[in-house]
Amino acid sequence: MAKKVLMTGFEPFGGDQVNPALEAIRQLDGKTVEGVQIVVQKVPTVFYESVQTAIEAIEHHQPDVVICVGQAGGRTQITPERVAINVDDARIPDNKQQQPVDTPVAAGGPAAYWSTLPIKSIVRRLRDAGIPSSVSNSAGTFVCNHLFYGVMHYLDKNAKSIPAGFIHIPYIPSQTVFNQAPSLSLDLIVKALETAAVISANQTEDIVDVGGALH
Repeated sequence: MAKKVLMTGFEPFGGDQVNPALEAIRQLDGKTVEGVQIVVQKVPTVFYESVQTAIEAIEHHQPDVVICVGQAGGRTQITPERVAINVDDARIPDNKQQQPVDTPVAAGGPAAYWSTLPIKSIVRRLRDAGIPSSVSNSAGTFVCNHLFYGVMHYLDKNAKSIPAGFIHIPYIPSQTVFNQAPSLSLDLIVKALETAAVISANQTEDIVDVGGALH
């Protein structure tokens, strides 16, 4: 029986007309790769609604793994996140004009949750495939971190056995036509996420490898 990976991707936000996270997961919807079935869920770039949408998708699909995907404009690599923190501190409003500042994602929740994905194995495999990748030690304090924390908080209370985490991806080229921001092709991002899904579904232990950084 195929293992099932649920991938979520955000709608466009901040004035952008496209979000590469949503574009990438759409190409993976319903695909089975090396015995791993990928199902996807679009999530709103909205505090709290994003978490609720993801929880409903988890309860509907009953996946073996959950991978949330988001855009990190300005990054040059595919970056699996190490940690989600219990704070919302929005630099811009979300898509419903909410802009929480210095508020917890979950009142009374722990300060942070570690990713339970094999993040260093993912980075190693992507690098071996010629795809720029590194571990990120900050998912920010906007809706990406909010969703990451919210999903981990839900799973911690309801389904501890399901590995989950968050992967940030760069812009795609069409978003950088009029600026000098770095980008990766959508095809490369799709390949990276497909690889991450297969590794996460089949590998329970992560490798020990250097992943420290200044950020």
